[in-house]
Amino acid sequence: MDSFKGSLTSQQAGKAVFNGLKEACRSLYCPMPHTTLLPLADGGEGTVAALMEGLKGTYHTVTVCDPLGKPVQAQYGIVPGTNDGKAPLAVIEMAAAAGLNLVPEEKRNPLHTSTYGVGQMIVHAMEQGCRTFLIGIGGSGTNDAGIGMLSALGFVFTDKHGNKTGTCGQDLERIANIQTDTVHPLLTACTFRIASDVTNPLTGPNGAAAVYGPQKGADAATVQRLDRGLKHFARVASLAEAKTPEHLDRVPGAGAAGGLGYAFLRFLDGSLEPGADLVIDAIGLREHARSAHLIVTGEGRLDSQTSMGKAPAAVARLAQAYEKPIVALCGSVDPHAAAAGLFDRAIAVTPPGGSFEDAAVYLQQAAAVFFKEHLALI
Repeated sequence: MDSFKGSLTSQQAGKAVFNGLKEACRSLYCPMPHTTLLPLADGGEGTVAALMEGLKGTYHTVTVCDPLGKPVQAQYGIVPGTNDGKAPLAVIEMAAAAGLNLVPEEKRNPLHTSTYGVGQMIVHAMEQGCRTFLIGIGGSGTNDAGIGMLSALGFVFTDKHGNKTGTCGQDLERIANIQTDTVHPLLTACTFRIASDVTNPLTGPNGAAAVYGPQKGADAATVQRLDRGLKHFARVASLAEAKTPEHLDRVPGAGAAGGLGYAFLRFLDGSLEPGADLVIDAIGLREHARSAHLIVTGEGRLDSQTSMGKAPAAVARLAQAYEKPIVALCGSVDPHAAAAGLFDRAIAVTPPGGSFEDAAVYLQQAAAVFFKEHLALI
């Protein structure tokens, strides 16, 4: 179950459905079927919480730089390693260190913000033994092409005179050289999987600055300057990292989080993947789906946005691939949304006039009614 935004966490929603199943079994005097509760998220806000709660991870807090360089307490999660030698998994939301919400409205200007704190979080996680990273990059307040993050990881950016540049959006067009001999030694052993449903390239009319710059505080002149800086940086980076493909700036998603997607692609051999798919991999849903007789998922509202990267739609497609029946229990359902056709049944659990505060009660009641019908047919 995905979270019901503003009402239930992923784990709380799953528990409500589970309680509905128990209620149905009691009323029918039948044994409880084997049931697995799994967290769900789409790689955005709430992903750390869902995976930590569902996979018995631990929270870690570290003091890092916020987008303006001031100290901020950033939290991320670590899923423990396994007995077969699998390293711990770090789950990071970049917005914890470089989110737009951390920048006061009157100070929002992507020329002056940096992702440096994101790199500090990665360093801290590496020092805790993490070598695999799942990083959500939504909600950024930056447009620095990731040079802040890379600087914290040991990359050095210098101008044509050999002087170090800053690490903000305004510094991109000054960079003439990139030094990699001081990069953190643990980076080569790390794998970065980046949760991003953004398909924008790095530059141009559909690029990071043009599309997302204004909402981060950029006026028209600033957007043009940022785009010039991104283009310049991409040229310098392609020469510095000759072993990687030349035109990574054109890859869909390179423009995510003000070009942070490009930094992961170009310098850290990262992969950009749909957020929901990354979470599905992390929770091992494919293995569970193979042996399932029924899959139940849900979210706060099933509508036209559901099919555009939302987690329940990804679960539905997985169920279809394994030819498993799937039911969505949602707070509300738009029957005309294309996503409704992905499910065998899509059930709205909130009665007319119902309150979000009672979401768990409504979800449990609707689950109990559904399972009574379902179990009676078996």
